[in-house]
Amino acid sequence: MKFEHVLIVGAGQMGGGIAQVVAASGRRVSLRDAAPGAVDRGVETMRKSLGKLAEKGGPDPDDVLARVEPVDDLVPADLMIEAVVEDAAVKEDIFRRADAALPAEAILASNTSSIPITSLAAVSGRPDRVIVMHFFNPVPVLKLVEVIRGVQTSDETASAVVELAEDLGKTPAEARDFPGFVSNRILMPFINEAAYALLEGVAEPEAIDTIATLGFAHPMGPLALADLIGLDTCVAIMEVLHEGFGDPKYAPCPLLRQYVQAGRLGRKSARGFYQY
Repeated sequence: MKFEHVLIVGAGQMGGGIAQVVAASGRRVSLRDAAPGAVDRGVETMRKSLGKLAEKGGPDPDDVLARVEPVDDLVPADLMIEAVVEDAAVKEDIFRRADAALPAEAILASNTSSIPITSLAAVSGRPDRVIVMHFFNPVPVLKLVEVIRGVQTSDETASAVVELAEDLGKTPAEARDFPGFVSNRILMPFINEAAYALLEGVAEPEAIDTIATLGFAHPMGPLALADLIGLDTCVAIMEVLHEGFGDPKYAPCPLLRQYVQAGRLGRKSARGFYQY
């Protein structure tokens, strides 16, 4: 499948980034977000990102954005990529509605970073055509796409999505459908333990992140990375891991929960572990 028309649901940092790389590949994009003004903000973020890439020889921003059309509801397309909040109930509602709105041959994909895709596929009438395409932030820069099949995902669906990822300039890596998949099963406990180190007074945020960046050769420390991801998203993923495995080692650090309750969500709220 060529996926000439892609519906992207969610215009935040992930959905907007996905819309950008899909449109830059020459495909038509319909961009939907239920939050007022979210699509406009997403398009403006894309324009800034494309402007920086254009300075380095990237595509003309106007040409790319001309292929992005804001829409008020789900519309027929060859492929849907859902990139909304990491909440199973919200995602399930979108998959139910997408099943009715998109053609029977269309593929329904989720950018979920932790929720088992088999549970999302179960609410649709096409579980063989449901799959995870887990992009990484910032989407225009990072090359990885985690591809996760559900129990009933067909070989044809998986092959088509792997081919699409490669056509978008990404490197697909396939994994099995377990909570957190591979990436967040490893990453989130790392972030969670860094939060515990801060909570217990082992070191200040700057020292924790310096140890990770210089000692482990990581490009960004775990606390700064948590701020980039969003502390609310980190808590949501840890809760999926905790519930899915029933292991107390995956329980979110109390400090993470406290910061989220205080509205300190990271970069998107201008304050998390750091002030922005």
